[in-house]
Amino acid sequence: MKKLILSLFICALPLLASAQVKFGYFSYQEVFRAMPDYEIAQKNLSDLRAQYEAEMKRAEEEFNKKYEEFLEGQHDFAVPIRQKRQAELQELMEKNIAFKEEARRLLDAAQRDAYLPLREKLSAAVRQLGEERGYALILNTDNDSCPYIDPAMGEDVTYLLKDVLKKDSQK
Repeated sequence: MKKLILSLFICALPLLASAQVKFGYFSYQEVFRAMPDYEIAQKNLSDLRAQYEAEMKRAEEEFNKKYEEFLEGQHDFAVPIRQKRQAELQELMEKNIAFKEEARRLLDAAQRDAYLPLREKLSAAVRQLGEERGYALILNTDNDSCPYIDPAMGEDVTYLLKDVLKKDSQK
């Protein structure tokens, strides 16, 4: 009889445990973009991107001008001058390509650096909310990672996180 009761208790234990598990879920991107500092980071990145684009445009215009000059005068140039100008154009084109790649790399790094404090702040807010509300876990629902969540089993904490982050930024 004791073995039967113990077996029933062991079988019922997972059911009891699952009834007590609370979890939350939220859209990471929605909360991230709603953060007050997100707009500032976006503006700074946009300004930096505009500077790089202006420099790339200037370099492209310089290349185009020199290329047009080369095309107009190539028939009148002596062979050594024509070869020198072709080499200059080739070098300028390679420098422009290298600059574009470097600008892309620097913009990616600037974006990572600008978003890092925001991501850390959001992670801290998720941990804080999880501890305060007693969640076993909080899921990120972006990118269809959780195609179905029963609202009776979990709680959408998107708006709670937005409130926590808004209050933190006002301090």
